[in-house]
Amino acid sequence: MQKIRKGDNVVVLAGKDKGRTGEVIQVMPKDDRAVVRGVNMVKRHQRQTASQEAGIIAKEAPIHLSNIAVADPKDGKATRIGFKKLDDGTKVRVAKRSGEQIDG
Repeated sequence: MQKIRKGDNVVVLAGKDKGRTGEVIQVMPKDDRAVVRGVNMVKRHQRQTASQEAGIIAKEAPIHLSNIAVADPKDGKATRIGFKKLDDGTKVRVAKRSGEQIDG
């Protein structure tokens, strides 16, 4: 079970975007990286295709998982993640900072 998943709100802990928050668009477990909306923006030259215009576009580059942390649902600050089994046997993620449940 992954600690950071697609759709999570995360806080950037290190790098040029330190302190910024955003939603995880994609997680790459094999590379230990994630793409976060609006964070680690890079400019790339785009060749013209049938569907896209040519020019310089800004897009998100992957950021290493060690440099992001899940935002606590209670106060929005960075927190570590723990796991807890509920009475019905399902495993859920829990914020270590507040004890708040992260999953549904």
